[in-house]
Amino acid sequence: MPDMIDKRDRATLFRARLAQAMAEKGISQAALARAVGVDRSTISALLAPGTRLPNAQAAADCATALHVSCDWLLGLAGRPEPVAELLAASVTLTEAPRALFDAEIFRWHQEAAGYKIRHVPASLPDMLKLPDLVAWEYRDHLGRSAGQAIAAFQDQLHWMRGARSDYEIALPLHEVASFASGTGYWAGLPLPLRRAQLDHLIQLYDELYPALRLYLFDAHRVYSSPVTVFGPHLAVIYLGRHYIGFRDPARVQSISQHFDWLVREAPLGAREVMGHLRDLRASLD
Repeated sequence: MPDMIDKRDRATLFRARLAQAMAEKGISQAALARAVGVDRSTISALLAPGTRLPNAQAAADCATALHVSCDWLLGLAGRPEPVAELLAASVTLTEAPRALFDAEIFRWHQEAAGYKIRHVPASLPDMLKLPDLVAWEYRDHLGRSAGQAIAAFQDQLHWMRGARSDYEIALPLHEVASFASGTGYWAGLPLPLRRAQLDHLIQLYDELYPALRLYLFDAHRVYSSPVTVFGPHLAVIYLGRHYIGFRDPARVQSISQHFDWLVREAPLGAREVMGHLRDLRASLD
């Protein structure tokens, strides 16, 4: 008896979804019959009340003609899009301008408001930088005047800090050390600005913890490309000129697990980072 009830329910759902897909596509019974290569009476029979499910070939032909998933028609999937379309939509390639938060990044933060956001930045996290540091770092890439770009950037950061999202940020130890010493990527950064930025970072961390948590990992032991996980629905990898975005749950979960691995392996966890930052700042006096 349970099998018969299940079959009736699925047959009812098939008829409803077939009628829904035809209405949304604006396809009549006669037009669908021509597309599938059957008599109009066959389509009428599929739409008529009853307990019979169509055979696999008829269901597949109707799904192809209506450009929907056969599994969806049969009640085996919750989304009408064909698998190929779902896979294509789950991975996106977006241009990444080299200038602060662009509109796309800000939109992703808005989508994830209230969720945990987990981030491995390419350098220091933009959201924790002083305006003077932003101007120094992006001076060759700001399309608008530096003042306008930085003002827009600060407006976005103000919104983010009120969005009730927790931020976990993982950084390699050498990145913070390089910043403090003004070497490598940070070569030429004036000492007073390095001192001010470390003071700013310490103040923010003291103010925002535990909603903001930093982890410092050893890049000799573990490695990560720049990546951000925006809650449970989006993970983005930064390539330099582009972002690769993943929306399918399996990939988002896999990248979240990668972040978990960085956190587990980090010699300096969220509670130890403050002491490390203060030691770095003291070394600059």
